[in-house]
Amino acid sequence: MNSSVTLFLFVAWAAWVAVCDCRSRRISNSIIVAGLMTALTCAFLRQNPFGISIAQAAVGAGVGLIALLPFFAIGVMGAADVKVFAVLGAWCGVHALFGLWAVASLVAGVHAVWLLITTRTRFASLLNRRAPTFELAGRRATPFVACLTLPTIAWLATQLVAGSAR
Repeated sequence: MNSSVTLFLFVAWAAWVAVCDCRSRRISNSIIVAGLMTALTCAFLRQNPFGISIAQAAVGAGVGLIALLPFFAIGVMGAADVKVFAVLGAWCGVHALFGLWAVASLVAGVHAVWLLITTRTRFASLLNRRAPTFELAGRRATPFVACLTLPTIAWLATQLVAGSAR
């Protein structure tokens, strides 16, 4: 397996989960497991597009899972968001997780504000709700997985461009 194949595998997986999240706000466990197994295999074979080892992939997956579990526990994040973040940790390593989470949170915040504006929903009406998820116009929440994976693809692209410029 060469680096262009592993690059394709990562981008295909990330795009796949983003599309699933945008379409239905659901990502099957089989897609998540496929991403995790592929990430660990690529790291084991030293063909990871982000250049991380199998140990770094395992630590990244564990930290990614543990980091977002509290948000799932309090009901502001779905299980798929947490599991995909763990898989991104396996692909990218623990060093990338905070930055990915920060960018994804900003993108999700912009999306939420856009939804509020386009649906003319008053912010105060959201505070009075008892529902654990943010829902507007019949759509559950912001597709946070897409907010995670698309910036990750962009980050990888910038790394590749910077690497080829040297």
